[in-house]
Amino acid sequence: MLRRFKDERTLKENLMLASSTAFVSGVTNVASVLAFLVFTANITGHVATLAKNIVEQDFHEIVVFSIWLFAFFFGAFLANFLARSIRDTSRYKAHATPIIIEVIVLFLVAVYGHHFYEETESERVIVITALLFSMGLQNGLVSNISGGLIKTTHLTGLFTDLGSDIAEWLHVRKTNEAKPVQNRIYVRLTILLFYIIGGLAGGYFFNKYDLVIFYFIPLVLLTILYYDLSPIALHKLTQLFASSERKKQISKI
Repeated sequence: MLRRFKDERTLKENLMLASSTAFVSGVTNVASVLAFLVFTANITGHVATLAKNIVEQDFHEIVVFSIWLFAFFFGAFLANFLARSIRDTSRYKAHATPIIIEVIVLFLVAVYGHHFYEETESERVIVITALLFSMGLQNGLVSNISGGLIKTTHLTGLFTDLGSDIAEWLHVRKTNEAKPVQNRIYVRLTILLFYIIGGLAGGYFFNKYDLVIFYFIPLVLLTILYYDLSPIALHKLTQLFASSERKKQISKI
């Protein structure tokens, strides 16, 4: 899921990346709303609220929302900066590093939320900042990897792109240009479906387990890392086994 870049990617890889990260976004966003009364998978509403606070000259809220917007921005920046910096060394490491950082941040949120969170305003601001940063990381990375095709943390752009793609498909459906457009539609519908599934799962499990749900989210992200690592691990185990067998045969001679 993380090794290939832009046009090298298969439809299957795009669908797997889209479904897993959209699910994470859905769970995180709904759990954040229920726990902290704030959306953390998109920032459109935060920009509008910031403008409102500027008009009302509410300086405390201006600072808070500015921090939240910067956290999402910085996450996207860091994901792309790391991907660009490490790509020449290892494409997998370049794309896996932002996911690893996101896993660590979400795990720390889970630990703090489950064991230490006392629902103070300062704690709420810090936790939401961490969640927005992690969603910025994720959105920046998957957009970078997929060449802008996959953006899983907000749906406004998704519906716009989906509408455009369906209109385009209706015009080219009987030509050779139909397949790429059709594949984009599949990816966008997958994002929408798994975002909704993630949202439903986030709401259901938050009501049952409260902030413990944030332990579950990093596990989903770890499956993305495992998907690309498992063939390498299997190959190395096969080589190790073959080498061991050769040594046994030589020792018998």
